[in-house]
Amino acid sequence: MLELEKRSPLAFALALKDGRTLVTVGDAADFLSNLTEDQRESAHWKTAILMFNNAMKSARYLTTATVNLRSALLYDRLLAQD
Repeated sequence: MLELEKRSPLAFALALKDGRTLVTVGDAADFLSNLTEDQRESAHWKTAILMFNNAMKSARYLTTATVNLRSALLYDRLLAQD
């Protein structure tokens, strides 16, 4: 499978309450890099970060990473309502 790049699309887009939409791996990486220290210590964010690190090593984990990111966003109520 191809390596992921910043412009590689996520498995699906994630619309945030603040109006942003995470569409690419770069969008997700930027979002994750701007988490507060308290957020990074939360289990759901640790899992999301770990899965994105795995996806960067092997693109086959991208769907799982996107699902984990969505779960973390839902847990913190940052995901826009459908």
